[in-house]
Amino acid sequence: MANEVVFKRYDKNPIITPKNVPRANSIHNSAIVRYKDEYRGIFRVDEIDMRYTLHLGRSKDGINWYIEPEPIKMKSNDPEIFISKQSYDPRITLLEGKYYIVWCNSTQHGPALGLAYTEDFEEFIQLENPLPPCTRNGVLFPRKINGKYALLHRPSDRGHTPFGDIYYAESPDLIHWGHHRFVMGPIDVVWQSLKVGAGPAPIETKEGWLLIYHGCWQSCNGYLYYAGAAILDLDKPWKVIYRTKDYILAPTEWYERVGDVPNVVFPSSAIVYEDGTIRLYYGCADTYVSMAEGKLDELIDFVKKHSV
Repeated sequence: MANEVVFKRYDKNPIITPKNVPRANSIHNSAIVRYKDEYRGIFRVDEIDMRYTLHLGRSKDGINWYIEPEPIKMKSNDPEIFISKQSYDPRITLLEGKYYIVWCNSTQHGPALGLAYTEDFEEFIQLENPLPPCTRNGVLFPRKINGKYALLHRPSDRGHTPFGDIYYAESPDLIHWGHHRFVMGPIDVVWQSLKVGAGPAPIETKEGWLLIYHGCWQSCNGYLYYAGAAILDLDKPWKVIYRTKDYILAPTEWYERVGDVPNVVFPSSAIVYEDGTIRLYYGCADTYVSMAEGKLDELIDFVKKHSV
């Protein structure tokens, strides 16, 4: 199968389950990065009262994790800046020496993007929400593009959106955002025919920005989520050079098929190592976090050979 060629699942998946946090109903769709000689993560924890909260995690190897039982407390000098009781699906980007977290910071008007940064994973400074409701699946690029900060996101609605396109936005200061450009949307390929959304922070390669994304379609059994990949132009990332018609990961294992939301793989973090290995962390069935590994050059070749 094509997905087995690109990524090999860790044989002890899932690596994180609700047992990692005392009040957890589920832990999934989380953000993980290398930090010094260790790993740090911002984890989506759905608690037993079904409140979605962000928790800090620490690991020496990226597989065995300690996750704080209490949610992260953000700091801000502005009392009107808030972290919602429904905060979920974070992404992390290392940018200019700081680790920026973008997440869905829900409001009474619908899902919005939250934005914060940390330098040490001890203190978290929250900034203004970059965009108004409704939007989800926000992730920053790891460097400025044409002198501007750059962001991918997906305009949404107040419910479980039955549509979804990826858009680009840029900013001179992480506060004022504009230059909105359409990047890509659903296409007539079943697994990505309903909606798509950006996954981990884009990875800069000589071919362009490698974007791992999720695609979704709807069957008689509800929404099904898969992982795909695209290569975007380095200088104009709203221009898609290649995009997979074949998925790179599909919900085939029990922990991807059985859970709060069945049949979901949701890519949210990717780490590239010095030897060219790429490690992908992904949410499973809105219940667990799992990991798979492949080779960056093989993934790029796959995207180019299996492009729409």
